[in-house]
Amino acid sequence: MGLSGSGKSTLIRHLNRLIDPTDGEVLIEGTNVMSLDQKQLIDFRRHKMSMVFQRFGLFPHRTVIQNVGYGLEMQGIELDKRNKSAMEKIDAVGLNGFENQYPSQLSGGMQQRVGLARALATNTDIMLMDEAFSALDPLIRSDMQKQLIDLQSELKKTIVFITHDLDESLRLGDHIGILNAGKLVQVGTPVDIIMNPADDYVEAFVKDVNRAKVLKAKTIMTTVAESNGIDKNNLIKILEDQFIEEFLPQVVCTNANCEVVDKKGNLKGYITNKELQKSLSKT
Repeated sequence: MGLSGSGKSTLIRHLNRLIDPTDGEVLIEGTNVMSLDQKQLIDFRRHKMSMVFQRFGLFPHRTVIQNVGYGLEMQGIELDKRNKSAMEKIDAVGLNGFENQYPSQLSGGMQQRVGLARALATNTDIMLMDEAFSALDPLIRSDMQKQLIDLQSELKKTIVFITHDLDESLRLGDHIGILNAGKLVQVGTPVDIIMNPADDYVEAFVKDVNRAKVLKAKTIMTTVAESNGIDKNNLIKILEDQFIEEFLPQVVCTNANCEVVDKKGNLKGYITNKELQKSLSKT
C-alpha cells in the first residue's frame, strides 16, 4: 500500500513482467521470471499467475461465462470443460443466473466479481489484484472484501493486493508492505505496522486507525507467568483471537479484568485496564 504515485502498480506489474524491471530478479519458486523468453513468459502468465484489474478489463462482446472462461480458452481447454469450471467460479462469487449477461448489463460490483471469477478460473497459484475494489461504492466494496476473505479461507492462494486504503489493507492483509517514492519503507503484520511504525511517513499513515479494530487480545495480554498482582476475583473470559472492539464494551460496563483463553479453553493470559490503555493510546 501507499499513496498515489508511490510505485504500487509499477511494483505489481514487475512480478508478471507487464513492466520489465531495469535491474534485479523476480523469483517465483526458484524461477527467475526475468530469465523467461516470450513463449515461457506467456505460459507462466497462463498457468502460474493471474491478475484482477481496477477497471475490470472485461470483453464487452462476451457474456459473463465467456469472460470468466477466457483464461481457460487461452490454455486450450475444451469448451464443455471450461464452461463447467467457469460456472463453478461464477457460483463462488455469487453471480449464478447472470452467466449469459453481457458486462454492460451488470453493475460495477458485479463486473468486478466477473473479473475475480476469471482470475480464479485459471486456478493459478498467485493472484495479483491492482486496486481491484477502489472503483466500487463503499457497501459493495465491503461486500467484495468479505467475499475475498471467505474465498481465501478455502483456496489458500498467494494474493498480492494493491491498495491506498489502510483500512482495506488491515482487513485483508497478513503482511503489509508500505511504499513511499518507490521504496518499501516497512513490511510487517498489521500489528507491526500499527504498533511500531518505521518512520514518520508510516506513523502519519496509521495515526487515525481505530486500533480496537486491529489489535487482538493475544497481542496485548500479559502472560500467565507475568500475572502476579492482577486482581483475579472479577474476570470476564475472552478468546485470544477476539479484537479489542468485541470485548471492550463489556470491560467498560463491568470494570473487570479479562481472562484470555484459546479455543479449547486453555488459559493464555490476562488483560487489565493498563494493557488496554497502553494498546489504544496513540502516543
